[in-house]
Amino acid sequence: MKTLKLILITLLVAMVFSCQETISEENEVSESVTEIQNDIEKVEPPHWWIGFKNQDLQLLVKHPNIGKATAKINYAGVSLVETHKADSPNYLFLDLEISEATKAGQFNITFQLEDDSELIQTYELKSREKSAEDYIGFNSSDAIYLITPDRFANANPQNDEVEGLLQQGIDRTDGYARHGGDLEGITNHLDYIEDIGFTAVWPCPVLENDMPSGSYHGYAMTDFYKVDPRFGTLEDYKTLANELEARDMKLIMDQVANHCGLEHWWMKDLPFNDWVNYQKLYEDNKNHWDWKTTKTSNHRRTTNQDPYASKLDHKEMTDGWFVSGMPDLNQRNPFMANYITQNSIWWVETLGLGGIRQDTYPYPDKDFMSHWAGAIMAEYPNFSIVGEEWSYNPLLIGYWQKEHKNYDKYESNLTSTMDFAMQRNIVDALNENESWDKGLVKMYEGLANDFAYTSPKNIMAFPDNHDMSRIFTQLNGNVIHTKMALSYLLMMPRIPQIYYGTEILMDDFNNPGDHGLIRTDFPGGWSEDSINAFTGEGLSPKQKEMQLFLKKILTYRKTSEALHNGKTLHFAPQDGIYVLARIADNETVVHIINKNEEEQNLDLTRFKELGLDGKTLKNIMNQEEIKWNTSINLKTKGSLIFSTSL
Repeated sequence: MKTLKLILITLLVAMVFSCQETISEENEVSESVTEIQNDIEKVEPPHWWIGFKNQDLQLLVKHPNIGKATAKINYAGVSLVETHKADSPNYLFLDLEISEATKAGQFNITFQLEDDSELIQTYELKSREKSAEDYIGFNSSDAIYLITPDRFANANPQNDEVEGLLQQGIDRTDGYARHGGDLEGITNHLDYIEDIGFTAVWPCPVLENDMPSGSYHGYAMTDFYKVDPRFGTLEDYKTLANELEARDMKLIMDQVANHCGLEHWWMKDLPFNDWVNYQKLYEDNKNHWDWKTTKTSNHRRTTNQDPYASKLDHKEMTDGWFVSGMPDLNQRNPFMANYITQNSIWWVETLGLGGIRQDTYPYPDKDFMSHWAGAIMAEYPNFSIVGEEWSYNPLLIGYWQKEHKNYDKYESNLTSTMDFAMQRNIVDALNENESWDKGLVKMYEGLANDFAYTSPKNIMAFPDNHDMSRIFTQLNGNVIHTKMALSYLLMMPRIPQIYYGTEILMDDFNNPGDHGLIRTDFPGGWSEDSINAFTGEGLSPKQKEMQLFLKKILTYRKTSEALHNGKTLHFAPQDGIYVLARIADNETVVHIINKNEEEQNLDLTRFKELGLDGKTLKNIMNQEEIKWNTSINLKTKGSLIFSTSL
């Protein structure tokens, strides 16, 4: 009995001490921050948040000879798990673990140097402003307005030229110079964008591009955490995001995981010997680096899927630089991989994004891209990411969409891909004369390829974009064909994206395909403009008609369940007429494309499957009603859109 009592007493004492130890850990007092200190040249991410599913955070620390320092952190819930030295002595990478119990606040990271002196950097963990589930991505109910910010509107001429940057001044007569558009210019014209009927805005990248020339487009980033001051400030970017959210609209951020700009700050002191691809070639030749010395990509993107592709071809595709001014990032370096992923999450959280568009999607290491997209979607389950795969092959487009049953078991985790195949089909269908295998059948058979896609309605379709000739140019200046292209695009089971200026028939006829001309200034975005597309002043009757045409379809589309999620049914083109319908429980929308110049009488008995016999439908463009009986008289060439939703 005495032995039993002794055992019980021992257990009781052990439990008391254990509880006291647990309580002590839970109530651990952090070292207080009395003064914010910034002794370190650069720490990225510049701050972070509590409450993520992934509790790991890796900090890049850049400072002269910081590699010899010993780092210390004293903050409740934050553990410094490991410190990594780089090949350069001027970097450290700190692995932190942030527990669920961690509270938001500031803490100091102390770096003890070899001479026992200290450098102190104050770091902040913030509270998240909304739950992960509330980050709602774009989907088939949206219509996306793509903008090249430098060419849309200049609201603040004071930031046109920023001292210290490599490219100075603006020149609106030069298609490859900066023109002065900025973030505030987009924000100031959200009423116009919303009124036309768009529900999301995708600006091309606005992060710092401190390059000596061609910096306006934004795809050669020199700082992944800094807004280019010629576009404005981080606060301007946040204002745009907040103004969109107030309108129940979404902001899509254009990101680049494949490359950076040659003038990126780290190119002057690379952390590791494999931070960028073909790094030794660059370092040996950087004093005379140009397109001749650059090892550029072979652009054979099919090597990602080709079962017969040589390792050499695949390496040259993924590792080659896009152009000489864009170093190719090596995502196989785990520190680079963490850097890119954390940067994406940082921007999602900072701006409350409604989606990411990832540039040049097939070029980076595809296993990394799977991890990157998976990491984002794990944190934001209702989010959306679209990847740019410029391919006219539906098999390649489908390969990159999540849950696609790929032969190699590859899982991309990517919610959306881009439908370049359908873009070409639409142009060919409208430019070609009708025959057995030409004309509208290209649209019909192109859409039939949807059987190859896991989720067709989550694929992004478009008539053109910032890298190709304007749709009005591609269709040889034919207004009716341009309307057909746009109306069909907006009827398809897709997420539609339309480039700024399409609504006023902007073109590049003077030099088709020239990027500077494609990205022409939007009229009215500059105070000196004589034409103002925002107000309609100076627009031609055809331009005003196109604005109204697009507005009517987009406005209807905003609330159409049939166009958002309805079943699709189409009938093979006959006699230059193609009929497609979208069907929901209480709504059927019928789209008729008629390429005939002469009056036609369309026999409706062929379309009994639609179940519309005897029903009244309304033309959404002019509100006229028709009875769906035996035939419809098509008086003119063009598109007609009818709806049972009266």
